[in-house]
Amino acid sequence: MQDQITVRLPADLGRMLRRVSRQLRRKRSDVVRMALETYLQVETPAGERPAARVRNLIGSLSSGVPDLAERHRQYVLEALQRGR
Repeated sequence: MQDQITVRLPADLGRMLRRVSRQLRRKRSDVVRMALETYLQVETPAGERPAARVRNLIGSLSSGVPDLAERHRQYVLEALQRGR
């Protein structure tokens, strides 16, 4: 290995890393390398907005509420009042 870094992790992330490391029977450093490789391989064309990655999903679900976009605040407040 040519590069070495030190990373401080929040306790919950450290626990998850240890758990996954045990499950995979790999060193924690191996799991971190695998995660970094996966994360860094995701290519987003320059200037592309995150919504472009899920463009095919936008509008694919129906809420049954015809004016949800116009009155979303009212619907959220009503749902909170009902305890949902």
